[in-house]
Parts: sequence; C-alpha cells; structure tokens
Amino acid sequence: MLTDLMYVTIYVTDQDRALGFYAEGLGLEKRIDFPGPDGRFLTVGVPDSPVQIILWPQAAGAGQPADAGRHAAPGPLILESDDLRKDFEIMRRRGVTFEESEPQDYPFGLRIEAVDPDGNRVSLRQPRKP
Repeated sequence: MLTDLMYVTIYVTDQDRALGFYAEGLGLEKRIDFPGPDGRFLTVGVPDSPVQIILWPQAAGAGQPADAGRHAAPGPLILESDDLRKDFEIMRRRGVTFEESEPQDYPFGLRIEAVDPDGNRVSLRQPRKP
C-alpha cells in the first residue's frame, strides 16, 4: 500500500539558478544536494513538509507541456499559502516574476502564477476559509 508522496520533479536548465529561485525567491528550504552518479540530486521543500521537489537538470523545454504558451492549466507545482497576498509581496520584492499583477479571487480562494527562470509555472494558492 502506498503511504506518502516523497518527490515531485521540476526540470531545470541550471540547478544553481533554480535553487536561487526556489530557495531565495519562493522561500523554500534546500534539503538534499548530492553529486550522484546520474547527476546532481538537488531538492527543496516547504518547511515542515515531507514532500521534496527535485530540481533535475534537463534541456530547455523538456518538462514543459505541449501547450506551455497557454494558461488554462495550472503549473506543474502548486504551493499553498495561509496568507497569499503577504507572501506575494515578499516574493515580488525578492524578484519573483508573476503572470498577474496581484493574486486573483476564484471560487476556491486566491491564486497567482509565478514563473521560474526556465519558464515553469508555479501555482500559488490560498484556499477560501469556510
């Protein structure tokens, strides 16, 4: 029986640049940085969450969906915030690029899309309180 989600992979062209975006820009913590036989195994994660995001080196566009230019689907990574407007302002001051000028209201809560240096969309969400 499966018990948990361990890793999610984001394909990046430059691991150090990606680490800067995810750790310094989004505020995730660096977890593993190991020069393995198959390449550098580099992960980040949300503090106090067991799930880790692998920043895996890949040619440009390899991890992008076929319709990457369209904005109908969420990014490959969705992160939850308990105060998205506050987090948005902090991330914006850190230089994170967003698709919208501010978080948008939706029936489920607030959302905004950030874009990493490789063009991967990162969805940031705050669920509506019941």
